[in-house]
Formats: sequence, C-alpha cells, structure tokens
Amino acid sequence: MENIWLPDGIRTVVKGKKYKENQTGMSGSKVFVFDDMVLKIQKESKETENEVRMCNWLRGRLLVPEIIEYCVSDEISYCLMSRISGKMACDETYLNDPEKLMEVAVNAVNMLWSLDTTDCPCDNTLDVKLEMAEYNVENGLVDMENTEPETFGPHGFDSPKSLLRWLENNRPKEDIVFSHGDLSLPNFFADGGNVTGFIDLGKTGTADRWQDLAVCYRSIAHNFAGKYNGGKAYRGCPPEHLFERLEIEPEPDKLKYYILLDELF
Repeated sequence: MENIWLPDGIRTVVKGKKYKENQTGMSGSKVFVFDDMVLKIQKESKETENEVRMCNWLRGRLLVPEIIEYCVSDEISYCLMSRISGKMACDETYLNDPEKLMEVAVNAVNMLWSLDTTDCPCDNTLDVKLEMAEYNVENGLVDMENTEPETFGPHGFDSPKSLLRWLENNRPKEDIVFSHGDLSLPNFFADGGNVTGFIDLGKTGTADRWQDLAVCYRSIAHNFAGKYNGGKAYRGCPPEHLFERLEIEPEPDKLKYYILLDELF
C-alpha cells in the first residue's frame, strides 16, 4: 500500500501483505481486504467512533470484527480490524438460493434482537435519530442521488426538510431492541445457513425493531430486482417473506416510516 498514506501503527501491521479493494456497499469509505484483516478508511464522524465503541462492546455478545488498530488523522479515521469469514448475504450463492438467504436473514435478525440492551452504550431511538437527521438536513449532508425515486419530486416530498418535518409529526410508538441500524445484505455474512458475523456497525444501538426490518426488507427487494450486480435480477424472494419467516405481522406504516427515515442518512 505504498501509494496510500497510513498511520505508522497500521502500516507496520499491513506492510507487505497482499490486499484487494472492496467496492461493495454505499458507505463512501475505502475498504481494503487482506487475508485475515480489513482496513476501512473514511471521514471521521460519530458513526466511525461508534463503530469502534460498539465492536468492543459487542465482543463476546455478537459475531463482530476485532479492532486491531484505530486512529484518526486530519479528520480521517483508519480502522484495521479482523476479517469476518463466510460470504456476504448479497453473494450470488444466496441470491440464487432464496430459501437459504431468507434463513440467513431471519437468523441475523434473531441474533441481534436476542441481545440484552441493559448497558448498551449507544442510543439510536427516535429522539436521537431525528436530531441527527436534522443535523444532516441543515448541513446539506443528505445524499439526494441515492434516495428512492418516489421519495422526492412530484409524487413525494419537495425537500429533505419537508421529509424531516413529516417524520417529526408522524413518530410511531417504539418497540426497542438491539438494532444493527443498517441491516442491508452486504452487512452480514454467512456460511450455509449460519451467520458468521456483522460489519459496518456505526449505526448499532438501541432502536425500534422496524429499523432493522425496513432496511433488510428494502435491501432484499433491491438486490432481487437487479438494482445492484450490474442490473441482474433474481427470482423467488418476495421481501414480504421476511415477515412471514419471522412470524411478524406486517406494519406498513412503520415500514414506510423507517425507510423514509433512512433517506436522511
């Protein structure tokens, strides 16, 4: 990695090791994958700090990476962590086997929700999320190029600010669990039907269970519709099956609310 500036502590560990850059996902970070480690480089934020804090808190509670080295320099965070085994849930192995994918997704959700939140160090309930959303709106941080087509425009909201006001005025009652916060298919790994770990943990903490359901539902829908993978579509996995397999009654209003909330992040 001679052409990339790295803090001394991290460069010493990765020097001479083979790697490849992983461009899956939409986090805006640079991710370099080694045989047994992953290096994530991104702009410093509350999420980068929370990822390190939550990885350390979750050790022994959930399958997450171990932090090897972490530092911040010139407002850029460098996080070197152990590599999770298995394949991303968006791997073609699972997209071609919808039943197995649904098994993995259900296992991932249940693993998260089974955690005791008594001493969880991060609160991502709506009081906190809406305050963060307001900061993003006021500082022009909403990524308008990656929102759902119907969210803004003639048949949607006229601006992120109007969406924020709607979210503030239509808050649902919360059912608090331990939440990943961004439970899209690239953020959990599996081997067969067994979940082997979770990544991108900057949004983890206590939140309504529909935070996870909404993001996972949307990710399943998008992956099977061909939004990713070069436009290749797959068959046999209606996202509504997620609720059926979890034996959860669909709540369309909450599903809509948390999908819209995620648009501001």
